[in-house]
Amino acid sequence: MRTVPRWALASSGCAPVLLISGWTIAARLEGPAYDPFTQTISVLAAYGAAGSWVMTGAMLALGTCHLLTAWALRVAAPAGRVALAAGGAAAVLVAVLPAPSSGGSLRHGSVAAVAFTLLAVWPVLAAGRGGATPWALRPGPCAAATAAMCAGAAWFLMETGHQGPAGAVERLVTTLQSVWPFVVVVSCVRTPAPGDGRTP
Repeated sequence: MRTVPRWALASSGCAPVLLISGWTIAARLEGPAYDPFTQTISVLAAYGAAGSWVMTGAMLALGTCHLLTAWALRVAAPAGRVALAAGGAAAVLVAVLPAPSSGGSLRHGSVAAVAFTLLAVWPVLAAGRGGATPWALRPGPCAAATAAMCAGAAWFLMETGHQGPAGAVERLVTTLQSVWPFVVVVSCVRTPAPGDGRTP
């Protein structure tokens, strides 16, 4: 018996594809007035944005993918699965509570910060120990993934405060956060369950 079902490859693999496709298509619909280097993804999903329906749909799909992947990752530590699922739910809320067409939104910003945090810390919370633990769920890789995501989030906040390339940094961090569940699932699928007689 495998450590995770094979359909988790689809749920985790679709997450980054849907996210990146969503912001790419939404930016094209928005036109040259939108600068993906300095403007955030939230601008694309804001009320009145030309591509808001695309970006909103992508965020809803992303959150759903994370929820399904968390359900499938039975081999991961429970705290990590809960954090990934909660991060997925927060991503859905980000879509449901878009930013206004101008100015900030405390509700949107707070939910986005919660989603960022949960999706950054879930790898280290999901870590396990023992020789049968899949590579991407071992303490070292999990800690490295969380450290990279947290560093990226700090960089994003710094660029936001200095009117720097916040859009580019946000895309980098969210791409990493959406790809890591896929990396974990692949490592789990390639690792035999204890006692099944297969070699990795």
